[in-house]
Amino acid sequence: MDTLVVQGVKKRFGQNEVLRGVELAVPRHSVYGLIGQNGAGKTTTMRIILGLLAQDAGEVYVCGERVKYGETKTNRYVGYLPDVPEFYGFMTPEEYLRLCGRISGMDLSQIKEKSGELLELSGLKESRKKRIGGFSRGMKQRLGIAQALLNSPRLLICDEPTSALDPVGRKEILDILEQVKEKTTVIFSTHILSDVERICDSVAILNDGIIIQDGNLEELKTRHLIDTMIVELRRPDDMQGLLKKLEGVKVSRQNKVSLVIHAKDIYTVQHRLLHMLADGQIAVEKLEIREPSLENLFMEAVK
Repeated sequence: MDTLVVQGVKKRFGQNEVLRGVELAVPRHSVYGLIGQNGAGKTTTMRIILGLLAQDAGEVYVCGERVKYGETKTNRYVGYLPDVPEFYGFMTPEEYLRLCGRISGMDLSQIKEKSGELLELSGLKESRKKRIGGFSRGMKQRLGIAQALLNSPRLLICDEPTSALDPVGRKEILDILEQVKEKTTVIFSTHILSDVERICDSVAILNDGIIIQDGNLEELKTRHLIDTMIVELRRPDDMQGLLKKLEGVKVSRQNKVSLVIHAKDIYTVQHRLLHMLADGQIAVEKLEIREPSLENLFMEAVK
């Protein structure tokens, strides 16, 4: 059974139709990337999944139970990390997690054991008695993950968790998310494509209120993308002759000595190109095949 299922969800704010029939199925113990441009409807989708916002149509199921706006019973299965988590600055991480555990109905021994595990996981063990008010943005984000995992949720929802962090902070958050998928399912909303490529198993592209591509990341890349080859010549004078030989091949960019070739079967094009270069005695500085990327898939999907 999928941990999260979203069926035909629609949402309108006044004349603005934000979601136009979103469909999602998030497999258990996966890291699922929900990507889209700013304003694509990612946060609206997250709020509906959490039961904090009523949809106009469609259904949401978490662990097989229907989400109902205002009741939020399904949130006992869910941990949530907003893009900017807020804390009581006068508290320490230990005190804050104890408070959250008591609110969740956990007993004190359970809170102590789980807090210790999560402070270790989030790299905050040495700072567990320091006041949160003095923490950096990255430390607060890691504490936010610890809090979201405190009651051992089956689904962890992260809304743009790395968008405001520096490279070190982003790496720390991604490392944690990669580790926790063994125990929980993670849905990871972002517009930072490199983060998705690093840790996500599956991905959905949300554009103009609907999911336009979704599935296993590697399969999507293989199925939808064309490969790219970079060619750099040693002599600018050879460029015109080579372009004539490449008629019928998609050449998307060029300058005096370099060009970029796109093709579904790039290795056939490479074989043909090598013969052309040898026959024309054209000296090559660089010949590189680039594998399909999520960035290319995203740009192709939303164009």
